[in-house]
Amino acid sequence: MALLAATFVLEPGARTELRLLAGGSAALAVVVAMRRHRPSDRVSWRMLVAAVGLSALGGTAYAAPGSYPELLRPLGTVLLVAAYPALAAVLLVFIRRHTAKDRAAQFDALTLTSGVALLVWSFLLGPHLYDGSLRVILFPLGDLLCLGVLTRLLLSTGRTVTAGNLLGFGLVLMLIADLGYEISAFAGNVEIVADLGRFALYTAAGLAAIHPSMVELTRPGPPPSDELTPARLALLGVASMVAPAVLLTRMFIDGELPDLTVVALLSALTFLLVLGRMAGIMASHRLALARERALRQASAELVSAADTDAVNAAVRTAVTHLLPEDTPHGVVLAVTIAQDGPLGPEAAQQAIQDRRSGTTARLVATREVDWAVSVRLNQFPTTLRCPLVLTDRPTGDPLVGVLHVAAPSDALPGLRRSVEALAGQVALALERIGLSQEVIRRNSENYFRTLIQNTADVILIVDDEHGIRYASPSATATFGQDPTGMRLAQLIESAGNDDVRALRTGVLLETDSRDLRHDPTVAGTVITLRDVTERRRLERELTHQAFHDAMTGLPNRVLFHDRLRHALARAARDGSIVGVLFIDLDDFKIVNDTYGHAAGDQLLISVAHRLAGALRADDTAARLGGDEFAALVENVHDAGAVEETAQRILREFAPPIVTEDGTTLRAVASIGITTTPEAGSADELLRQADLALYVAKGAGKNQWRRYEKRLHDAMVERLELRSALDHAVHEGQFLLFYQPIVDLATDETAGFEALVRWHHPVRGVVAPDEFLEVAEESGLIVPMGRWVIEQALHTVAQWRRIMPREREIYVSVNVSPRQFRDPGFADQILQLLSYAGVPPQALMLELAENVLADDNSPVWPDLSVLRAQGVRVAIDDLGTGYSSLGYLGHRPIDVVKIDKAFIDDMVDDPRQTESIAGILQLAKSLDLVVIAEGIETERHRELLARMDCPLGQGYLFSSPVDGTEALGTMSGTHPLVA
Repeated sequence: MALLAATFVLEPGARTELRLLAGGSAALAVVVAMRRHRPSDRVSWRMLVAAVGLSALGGTAYAAPGSYPELLRPLGTVLLVAAYPALAAVLLVFIRRHTAKDRAAQFDALTLTSGVALLVWSFLLGPHLYDGSLRVILFPLGDLLCLGVLTRLLLSTGRTVTAGNLLGFGLVLMLIADLGYEISAFAGNVEIVADLGRFALYTAAGLAAIHPSMVELTRPGPPPSDELTPARLALLGVASMVAPAVLLTRMFIDGELPDLTVVALLSALTFLLVLGRMAGIMASHRLALARERALRQASAELVSAADTDAVNAAVRTAVTHLLPEDTPHGVVLAVTIAQDGPLGPEAAQQAIQDRRSGTTARLVATREVDWAVSVRLNQFPTTLRCPLVLTDRPTGDPLVGVLHVAAPSDALPGLRRSVEALAGQVALALERIGLSQEVIRRNSENYFRTLIQNTADVILIVDDEHGIRYASPSATATFGQDPTGMRLAQLIESAGNDDVRALRTGVLLETDSRDLRHDPTVAGTVITLRDVTERRRLERELTHQAFHDAMTGLPNRVLFHDRLRHALARAARDGSIVGVLFIDLDDFKIVNDTYGHAAGDQLLISVAHRLAGALRADDTAARLGGDEFAALVENVHDAGAVEETAQRILREFAPPIVTEDGTTLRAVASIGITTTPEAGSADELLRQADLALYVAKGAGKNQWRRYEKRLHDAMVERLELRSALDHAVHEGQFLLFYQPIVDLATDETAGFEALVRWHHPVRGVVAPDEFLEVAEESGLIVPMGRWVIEQALHTVAQWRRIMPREREIYVSVNVSPRQFRDPGFADQILQLLSYAGVPPQALMLELAENVLADDNSPVWPDLSVLRAQGVRVAIDDLGTGYSSLGYLGHRPIDVVKIDKAFIDDMVDDPRQTESIAGILQLAKSLDLVVIAEGIETERHRELLARMDCPLGQGYLFSSPVDGTEALGTMSGTHPLVA
């Protein structure tokens, strides 16, 4: 080609042939090179042959001698102009095949081209736009097109490709020659400059095709870099300064301004391109920061990963963050495992390539990866494959695994470096996990070896001929000798020491046999002998504890229910009768409170022994809990036998029980009885026995009662009453009536006793005797009592506002000891007094006489607090038990009320009169006020007044009335008694 160029310059007459010969030589070199190097894509090289041919033919036709120029020059111009797009198309194919999508390179190429275009316009085309031919105008445009595409190719090539550099160098020479020709054309149309440029292009095309690196131009290259290198930054700076440089040059050299319209447009285009490039750099920076954060997070997760699954999860999370948001992708982490037998040819070749390449990611077709991976990523055509390689791996094989990332093709090239960094971290994490597991496995082996050497179990490994190949050290202590090498039967028969005889007769052994003959680490049958004597004893003991009471040793509630169900099943088969007895100790709480829980426990144990002694062998005694016992009587044919059993139990309980400290106790019990004629199920029997026990306790101590249907009906009625009473408390169905307390000397009203009545919506007004007991049992007496006190204080407050101040009317309210169990009862009373606005002296609380003898009752502390504030306290129905009179001087009380029974009999029985006189004398000595209840006749009044009884109440004065009538009675001028 150099020879042809020299001849072309020296021999002007042979230039036509030399143009064709130079172009043909270049085309032939490209064709020969394609056959020799066999590039993966030949289309681009064939296009290069076509472009060279167009240039050679166009140059020949354009410069044809003789009479042909007028005919061939237009054709030559067309062919020459067409050669430029053809060359640009060749470069575009190389860009498409060798480089990925690179917006940064596109912006940089357009920026440079825009700057050069401004120079060309300002100094070449603009001043001579209308002076030259069309060819002179089209050539610069073609040069700009080729310059832009060439710049794009060179900027996107990640590493040096000799063939590309040769082709680019030749194209640059041609562009320079064109520029020289175009400049000289306006001066003198010197075509030889352009022809020499084409010779340079032909030479470069042939050299590029002949060089072995020509195949690289059609293979995918490394991913593009968004990094703004100093050279590219200088390029952008120079391109940006073209416009002001042109303006300054034209002004100082030519003394005139160029066409500002074109300058402004190209300057604006250059500025916008630079801005676009900066925006791309910022976006790339943000993406790089996001990927850096993702890699840091993945590194932290991989450091803490304990197994391969955790590593896999961390990798998937990292890849999701490395890709742009909502980008579809797939991830497969394939870990290398040991495999029996050789690998296939393709797998072996791929493994060799992976080990050589290290953690270098490669873009491959998804169909080319392993079949097990490709089936999971087949929705994507391209996969980024990155081996996990550790060169200094202790096991020797550097390949840990392969990371596959599949995504849309345009998203993978920019992900390569991040995936390579991630792959390095994953390889280290997998290696760390593998080494940790190996350490754990070795430690486990040492641990279990130590256990076997020191275990009390006998471990034998027996071969196929029943020979003992291995025996743990404990076998020597058990059999008296090392059984290794003996037959299993021989060992058992020859064992004659005392330990083995004891092992045979007095010890329970658990034998376990495992066939591990196919396990290469054992290769035999493993027999384990374990002494389970103590475990069986403990199991029996725990079973006994689960079904028996720990204190008394009797069956507990669970075992009693089980035996009851079995007894009912037998009774259904043979027609016998089953009886259930519930036994509850009376006053057991007093024993605990008086003598202590130790004495109470001894009492329960003695009761359990006596209960068991009172039953037959077929019967069952049980402790249900606390002081509750039960007895199951079966295999009888008469219900009377069950009643006789209850009688025997009470007789057995009758003798006193002496505790270890000498305390004498008595076991007094109540018994409830039921039998199968009354019920057929266990639950029904238990319910009936409980109901009968309730009735027995109500009948008094040391009693038994048998279930009767009427008891059930009475209980149902009581439950209905309780439900209705609960509704009444919440719905406010109670009324308060007031009965006056009269000064017997003046007949003036001193106060009133508040009496509650239940206004039942169906039964009408219900007297207290019908519901107070139920209210006491259910606890409803607490809210009901609070309502009574609140209403009574509200009423007395109204009276005091209306009556003269000197009339200090008070109201007396009955309270139950149950109310004092409510925490803060005394504070509640004081709050109600404050809320009603009455002094404490306006309230008197009445308690039943039976509380006097209870030293531990919570009543007395609260009453002491209330009395200290001014509330008075009265004892109601005094005289029903003389034993309580001795407590009057020791309790915080102010008033005693003589029971109506004394008043009724005092006229006919002088002894009752003497009793009342004694009470009045005792009260006077204790500074207590006396109120006589139930005064119904004038004779009663006269006798009481004669004995100096200060106050009284009864129907002689007034029946209970509502608050308004009571106020009218106090406001009237007539006395209560005419």
